[in-house]
Amino acid sequence: MNGVMDVHERLLDTLAAAAPPEIFPRAAAVRMFLFDVDGTLTDGRLFLGDNGAEFKCFDARDGQGVVMLMAAGIEVGIITGRRSQVVAERMSALGIRHIYQGQSDKREALARIRAATGLPDSAFAYMGDDLPDAPVLARVGLALTPADAHPQVQRLAHWVIPHGGGAGAARAAAELVLAAQGLLATQHARFGLGQD
Repeated sequence: MNGVMDVHERLLDTLAAAAPPEIFPRAAAVRMFLFDVDGTLTDGRLFLGDNGAEFKCFDARDGQGVVMLMAAGIEVGIITGRRSQVVAERMSALGIRHIYQGQSDKREALARIRAATGLPDSAFAYMGDDLPDAPVLARVGLALTPADAHPQVQRLAHWVIPHGGGAGAARAAAELVLAAQGLLATQHARFGLGQD
């Protein structure tokens, strides 16, 4: 077995210890990963200045997970209830093209994305943290929440990731999908890692 395959097996073992085994077939079927923003890609806090400026804190490691998904050929998009120039700029910087802001009913955005891509529900992963995310989480093939998501929303998840929103949850979710598809070690190898 070559070095990349050895690393792949070790990464799977590490993830298998944290994630329930039945989640891997679901993660292997994902072709598009959709994320909520506030409370998922951020910690959910909003900082508003006197001049109307809005500030959010994104985790760069979560962003790297998103970039690795796209580099591996998995589409990424966001569905968020708020509209924010900060979000538009951050998603543009990550290279995300599927950006749905101001979505009071996130099911409608999912329906538009399904129609545009032709993908079945089973090919979507979604990560959200609060009640507006529940209808999408209930529909997709792989439903994930951060550890600090609303308790009722956690009940819809196939896996509650042991990291908070904006604090590694998105990265763990990305690595789960990549590992389940045999793509994580290859993504690490792009940076010279895992080559024995």
